[in-house]
Amino acid sequence: MTCREHSNFVNCVRFSPDGSKFISVSSDKKGILYDAKTGEKMGELSPEDGHKGSIYAVSWSPDSKQVLTVSADKSAKVWEIAEDGSGKVKKTLSSPGSGGVEDMLVGCLWQNDHLVTVSLGGTINLFSAGDLEKSPLSFSGHLKSVSSLAVLPGQNVVLSSSYDGVIVRWIQGVGYSGKLERKENAQIKCFSATEGEIVSSAFDNKVWRIPLLGDQCGDAEAVDIGSQPKDLSIAQLSPELALVSTDSGVVMLRGFKVVSTIDLGFAVAACTISPDGSEAVVGGQDGKLHVYSINGDTLTEEATLEKHRGPITVIRYSTDASMFASGDSNREAVVWDRVSREVKLKNMLYHSARINCLAWSPDNTMVATGSLDTCVIIHDISKPASSRVTIKGAHLGGVYGLAFTDNCSILFLTHSTVVAEVKKG
Repeated sequence: MTCREHSNFVNCVRFSPDGSKFISVSSDKKGILYDAKTGEKMGELSPEDGHKGSIYAVSWSPDSKQVLTVSADKSAKVWEIAEDGSGKVKKTLSSPGSGGVEDMLVGCLWQNDHLVTVSLGGTINLFSAGDLEKSPLSFSGHLKSVSSLAVLPGQNVVLSSSYDGVIVRWIQGVGYSGKLERKENAQIKCFSATEGEIVSSAFDNKVWRIPLLGDQCGDAEAVDIGSQPKDLSIAQLSPELALVSTDSGVVMLRGFKVVSTIDLGFAVAACTISPDGSEAVVGGQDGKLHVYSINGDTLTEEATLEKHRGPITVIRYSTDASMFASGDSNREAVVWDRVSREVKLKNMLYHSARINCLAWSPDNTMVATGSLDTCVIIHDISKPASSRVTIKGAHLGGVYGLAFTDNCSILFLTHSTVVAEVKKG
């Protein structure tokens, strides 16, 4: 049997839970109800106060007496369904948003007392069926590959960024806490955060400083460094000082001023600056680590460290700046003593693919590495590398960001837009 009641695309068909009816919704802005046994048309959703755009999805209430619909007109509607198959609007539900295309509603579900709608922009809105006047809870996340992760010092706040420039705020132990709205639509490749500011870089040769005003962003300012940034690090105790690596050198900034641009004479792969801003380490494609002292606006090379057998991918100082750790594309990590510049922990060769990221615990006793091999490995600095703790399959798309929130909890992210937290031990 074929039903041809609609004049445009049929987008969704759902049987009622009691099996007596089914409903179809269409791009013709109509909802049509049928007898489930015969397939005969019973009635329609009333055009009075109906949708003004294509209806994309429909879901029945558990008692088969109401339906929820969502539409391109950015609204959701609850309908009362009569025995004859006619439907009239009980309540129109409005979801928060800017009113743009991303707020079009494309999916819905009636689950017990919960009415769930999903927007084109990926926002999930949760309404109460028992109190339709109550404002919805809204949840969202990243739609593009996640690129960076930062924990705000002294807070339970975590920030994640994606290549499309979206910054999401998370509360540890709670979860999603909203997107930080920005006036500038700049992409983000690397970013770092302090208590009151985000510093980011991308593919436009610019470094952005974005003020944090509570749960929102202030007016950002940018400085053009004349080359595409590859890595970014800020001195946590002097956050106006930032070091940015480019293909062949580094750029040092104080606030919005470029104070030094240096061609190092080798292919640069990664960089980091010590928390107090007195030292920097730059890693090369040749696997060497170059240690520089910082005196004012001048970098002076102090040592070259050779241990890695592949291009350097990441370097990070410990919180107390007594050590730094480095990882490479040949799946090895090394922990170095900052003063003696000797290897402090070796044989950290347990990943099966390149190391993408690493992080130190707040008490400086542990270092964690994340890899393309989907695993996170945690090393206790006081123990041999073989006594590691491995989190297998932490992210099936590979691990691209790590951060300790305390000495027992670690966050990690993947390009697949997921941020997760685990408790060590």
